[in-house]
Amino acid sequence: MFAPLVAAEPDPAATGEPVAVQALALQCFLKLCCSPDFQMLLNQIRGKAVVFTGHSLGGAVAALTALHYLCISSSSSPPAPPVLCVTFGSPLLGNEALSRAILREHWGGNFCHVVSQHDVVPRLLFCSPDAVPAHIIVGMQLQQWPAWTRHTGAVSTVTAHMADTDKDVLRQLIQTHVGAVAVEQKLAASETTGGSPYRPFGTYVLCSPEGAACVDNPTAAVQMLYATFASQSSAGAESPEAAHSCYGELVLKMPHHLLLKRWLRVDDDMPATPNYDDGVSLALEASGIDVMAMEASTARHWLKTSKRAGRRPSLNCARLATQLGRVTPCRAQIEWYKALFDAEMGYYDAFKQRRSPRKYTKVNLNRIKLGQFWDRVLSMLDAGQLPHDFHRRAKWVNASRFYQLLVEPLDIADYHRHGHHLTSGSYMTHGRERRYELFDRWWHEKGCTGAGGGITSSMSAASASSRRRSKYAGLTQDPCFWARVEEAREQTESARRERDVAELAMKLEELQEFERYSRELVATKEVSVDVLAPQSSYTLWVEDWNQLKLRAQG
Repeated sequence: MFAPLVAAEPDPAATGEPVAVQALALQCFLKLCCSPDFQMLLNQIRGKAVVFTGHSLGGAVAALTALHYLCISSSSSPPAPPVLCVTFGSPLLGNEALSRAILREHWGGNFCHVVSQHDVVPRLLFCSPDAVPAHIIVGMQLQQWPAWTRHTGAVSTVTAHMADTDKDVLRQLIQTHVGAVAVEQKLAASETTGGSPYRPFGTYVLCSPEGAACVDNPTAAVQMLYATFASQSSAGAESPEAAHSCYGELVLKMPHHLLLKRWLRVDDDMPATPNYDDGVSLALEASGIDVMAMEASTARHWLKTSKRAGRRPSLNCARLATQLGRVTPCRAQIEWYKALFDAEMGYYDAFKQRRSPRKYTKVNLNRIKLGQFWDRVLSMLDAGQLPHDFHRRAKWVNASRFYQLLVEPLDIADYHRHGHHLTSGSYMTHGRERRYELFDRWWHEKGCTGAGGGITSSMSAASASSRRRSKYAGLTQDPCFWARVEEAREQTESARRERDVAELAMKLEELQEFERYSRELVATKEVSVDVLAPQSSYTLWVEDWNQLKLRAQG
């Protein structure tokens, strides 16, 4: 149900804690999933752009539903349209592992959390469960994804009517647990001091009667939630009930605030400030914090931090574009190497047999350099240092695909030349680098046709393609084609020695399937000319296969 989120994390900084979510929200979601109406609605919206929304606990359930929809859509074909989840006054949903998993899947941009300045509920789960009085909060536990059948724990439930002393207790708890120390120190000490395990994700829209400010950095979101809440003490806070039910009015006012030309209130004797600082001051006022308030300094710092963090992925992307240009000569030299052997045996077999040792050494170094570059790209993407839609940008999808089609055959050749297929197993199941699997996924999500997902899907894609090539492709469009050829050659040799009739029939059927697949690729010109070179592994397999068929018929 949530397989992509519970997958092993590639982040080396990961603590190893399991992904966990708020217990009652999960229970409500699972109950909703069992409803026939929900399943019917899920089938109706599949393949369509969807907006999930909810208020309070309903917002947490809406977020879980959006995560479920994203999970089931991530492996669907064709790729799912845009998904957006907007919550209003929703409590925090999960722990840091969940926040990291959402970041890893690049889904942070799919979630927007609208929070009122005086609303207790979105901030309440920052408090340690042991610190909350039992008559105000009933149970406060996390529940792990795998524990589907457990029904222990409950969501933090604010009583419908609280005494003034209870309101003061809640405000004091939130101020103590959310903003008393720096977030980094709090996160590091949470496991030993009994702090809250809950962490935010997505974009937070911090609303006040003056407007709204957006924060999409999790650490900055924690501090801003504290600062906007703490600033209410000087202005007089509304009741928790009113603050938690004011979102309809806030939403109606948002267009007015967006159209309103606002002026910064400053004293005449204050020195002039840069436009950037003025913009931060306006954001402070829009979030409900007076620029002269005690909390303004901390909030100003975290707004700037969020701005820098939001700008950094774009800067990193620009730097990567420059670095991509610098490694282009490595790619060009491999292309030259390929052209050198196209007519004789193809660059796959030339590399596998180490023809022309000096050229082989140079190409091998270029292969390694390109692999290191793309591994750095994926490491930055996993760490959230690149834009959340990086893997959907045409420039990078096309560049990664070209690299994959050009270089993966060399990786396959290296794998078989060293005999890893004999000691470790098939390349496609035991030797393929993670980057190639991700690049396949990027290409698939782009909605492109072509081979790569398997023989059956490749044949279907090729057959369904309405555009027929007039000449052979520059690069074979199935990046694993040579791995399939190697398996076919091994299978042919095994069938030649097979004496059991049933086993032989099974192997011949598999070989016939590959023959149909490869002929389809050749007929549609989805292969490069090197595949048909006189001494290529594919040409040699065709000769061996024809001999085996004659022998079987005789």
